[in-house]
Amino acid sequence: MTTLDQARRAARPTRPPLVIAAHGTRDPEGARAALALADLVRQVLPDVTVSIGFVELTTPGIADAVATAARDTPQVVVVPLMLGNGGHVRRDIPEALEAGRARVPGSRVAYAPHLGPDPALRALTLDRIRAVLGDWAEPATTVVLVGRGCSIAGTNAEHVALARLLEEEGAFAQVLPAFLQVTGPDLPAALDRAVRLGAERIVVAPNFLFPGSMRTWTGDQVAAWRDARPAAPPVRVAEVIGPCAGLAAVVADRYRAGARRLDDGGATPVYLSGLVLRGRDVLVVGGGRVAERRILALLDAGARVRVVSPILTPVLSALELAGRFSWSARAYADGDVADAWYVLAVTDDPAVNTRVAAEAETRHTFCVRSDHAAGGSAWTPATGRSAGMLIGVVGHREPRRTAAVRDALLEAARTLAEDD
Repeated sequence: MTTLDQARRAARPTRPPLVIAAHGTRDPEGARAALALADLVRQVLPDVTVSIGFVELTTPGIADAVATAARDTPQVVVVPLMLGNGGHVRRDIPEALEAGRARVPGSRVAYAPHLGPDPALRALTLDRIRAVLGDWAEPATTVVLVGRGCSIAGTNAEHVALARLLEEEGAFAQVLPAFLQVTGPDLPAALDRAVRLGAERIVVAPNFLFPGSMRTWTGDQVAAWRDARPAAPPVRVAEVIGPCAGLAAVVADRYRAGARRLDDGGATPVYLSGLVLRGRDVLVVGGGRVAERRILALLDAGARVRVVSPILTPVLSALELAGRFSWSARAYADGDVADAWYVLAVTDDPAVNTRVAAEAETRHTFCVRSDHAAGGSAWTPATGRSAGMLIGVVGHREPRRTAAVRDALLEAARTLAEDD
């Protein structure tokens, strides 16, 4: 390394370390998989110190990992390596990271969301299913998606919703949810239901990150079910997600979002300004209810609106027929951002919104994302008009509080106008 390279590295701001909060396992293969993922994350985040702590069974514990990281840099990001929003995410990990933070006075910890909702993980799950299909056609295959199961109804509902999303995004005959513990249907019951519904071929897909007890129990229960029903349809078992580049990328994204929260100290990281859009080209990708609200405001501002969406709401259809905006009745395509002064990515598909924001970034065009504000380059304020004033409030991931502040300001403006 040259002296110039050393100077440049020394001049870089210190980025907060990352602690990956994993479950822990007695299975040596599972522990090795977690450590292998940490190595992959280090490749994605080469300027970040990455360590790993475990909820149970494996050392070091999360509190120890957080305290060690905080001694070097007083700001730490913790990413829970969890697919579901169960007890570990809601209680155990927060308690452990607080215990670790308390050992280093003055330290701060940003706790990132769990991994489960990320569409990239759905894509990985579909990849694992398709890897065991072999000569089976997707439309002739039923999938049973197996989750851990817990005592929190909302967490179990996330798993059921995931099964539905995989059914929508794949081409399978159907995708049925199952659970290994606490709640039902259990795996044998879900397999029986698949047979009653006419399944000819079944793939059991474990919705777990790494090898461990859950993967072992899944295999054992499938084997026992097949032994008890020799005339049942053939069953294949998919692999868990495992350490891979896709999973490492999701963890890195969670880290970056947490690091931004530490950078801004909890404040709203935007510069307030008013855009003059009259006569200027604005692109809206999406034609649903969110797009409807935004387009109405853009038209009020005099913007020249272009909409790219396969469908429109009835209100937007009427506006389009009246010639209020131009409409391309298709999905978003690369190049649509060209010539736009301002872009809104408001589809219900995060992958599409990501593509739109990425193209806008390369063209130096500000872009709002309706699904993930931090993934865009502009935020839409909560606005209202009162006494000749346009009032806007930008909050920091607190939409209800933001709206309440806006309403209070609108009322104050009306009161002042009446007093005058």
